[in-house]
Amino acid sequence: MRARVRTKSKRRVVHEGNFLQFVTHGEWEFIKCKNCTAIVIIVAVTKNKEVLFVEQFRPPVGKVAIEFPAGFANDGGHSKRETIVEAAKRELLEETGYRAGRLEKILEGPVSSGCSSDLVTMYLARDVEKVAEGGGDEFESISVHKVPLKEADAWLASMKRKGRLIEPKIYAGLYHLKTYNNLS
Repeated sequence: MRARVRTKSKRRVVHEGNFLQFVTHGEWEFIKCKNCTAIVIIVAVTKNKEVLFVEQFRPPVGKVAIEFPAGFANDGGHSKRETIVEAAKRELLEETGYRAGRLEKILEGPVSSGCSSDLVTMYLARDVEKVAEGGGDEFESISVHKVPLKEADAWLASMKRKGRLIEPKIYAGLYHLKTYNNLS
């Protein structure tokens, strides 16, 4: 069965907040990030094969979540000409205090194709080194965890047992590390 593509209706913004737009397109309703050109996620690995995770309270779900460092490109608070790679480097440094030795794009796709028009690009940051404090910007309170890759699955399971939400994209990033990068 082929997917039907409908192009006759136009997108219409029905509500706009500080950061999000609520949009309709025919019978579909979805959200769109406002004032940003891209979303980046960074899978950061040290020379000693340790993976960086961030932990922070997320108001939409009302719980603490474990995630990879992530953020927006050109989100209004930064350079309007920021590239996606520059945003990935900035977000990694801002949230974790680590700088990437090398950065490579590993995947790109929808954040949640049924309810958001935004795409996310995931980068692998190799040989990251601690150069600053991290912890996020003035609106964030982020804890950074450095976990040996071979212990990551067990660590994530322990965090889940403690009531933390685990961002599903973590599993895609870890799969990529173990399958395509000989890092396990």
